Amino acid sequence: MIASVRGVVQDIETGYLVIEIGGVGVRVAVPESILDETVAIGVELQLWTQLILRQDSLSLYGFADSEQLHMFDLLLGAPGVGPKLAMAIVSGMSVDGLRHAITSDQPELLSRVPGVGIKTARKISFYLKDKIDDKQRSAEDGTFNTVDVELLEALTTLGYSVVEAQNAIQDSDVDSVDNLEDRIVLALRYLST
Repeated sequence: MIASVRGVVQDIETGYLVIEIGGVGVRVAVPESILDETVAIGVELQLWTQLILRQDSLSLYGFADSEQLHMFDLLLGAPGVGPKLAMAIVSGMSVDGLRHAITSDQPELLSRVPGVGIKTARKISFYLKDKIDDKQRSAEDGTFNTVDVELLEALTTLGYSVVEAQNAIQDSDVDSVDNLEDRIVLALRYLST
């Protein structure tokens, strides 16, 4: 129904933006990654959206790009996953990280997202395994090896979000060393800057 919206940010709330579109303020649920970026009141913003109609509500969910929206739509089809949980997953993991967790059959990465238990993570992984197309599987998407998974677990245990940990693994020089302890030190240096 409403594929995208473009307008000026009027208000920023936890998990939501109010965007003025043609003189009307529209409240849009957004992933935390959008709020972490350079979104500020008065800035023009375009979001790819999904309108969800329930018996008692009409909710608009907005995403930075069509890939995030596509992953949100796929998650909504998984058993036991509603819009709030799908948004939590998209907020808690990058699209590439989520794709990797599913294609490499590592539901424990999904269970690191707050609100996702291991049983739900397994259901999601099982359901989505065949839904991610071959183009997405073959793309070089910054996939993680076994040592990176251990590093991700260590960083999330220390209190960093999955997204922060993934960024540290992908953007820092952790590949330059082989042992896990040195990788943790490099990742923590990256996260402290």
